[in-house]
Amino acid sequence: MTTHDTPPTTGDLAPLLECLKALANPVRLQVLQWLREPEEHFPVEPAVTDPRKVGVCVSHIQAKTGLAQSTVSAYMAALERAGLVRSTRVGKWTHYRRDEERIAWLVEELGRRAGQTQAPELLVQ
Repeated sequence: MTTHDTPPTTGDLAPLLECLKALANPVRLQVLQWLREPEEHFPVEPAVTDPRKVGVCVSHIQAKTGLAQSTVSAYMAALERAGLVRSTRVGKWTHYRRDEERIAWLVEELGRRAGQTQAPELLVQ
């Protein structure tokens, strides 16, 4: 068996699998898509934060999804553990924004492992 034929170990796949698990939930995937263009999907409060640099307040994400605050917090924590979003505290509120570098890595890694040269449009800008 050549190195190319050797299946990857779970450790090799852990970062990729963490991202895929986070995106397996349709609401988490939708939130990540909304955060691509936060000005189009959430109220913008320029006096408080820049939604691109600081992120979108979790209360706005909760209002848009219509889910309980605890559920949204758990969903955002899963996206953050996967490295797909970053959080910033502003006073007592947590704001989330996409981690574009990590998303680019994910798209590249998926393409590499699938043997494709085109990136899926679902995640990239």
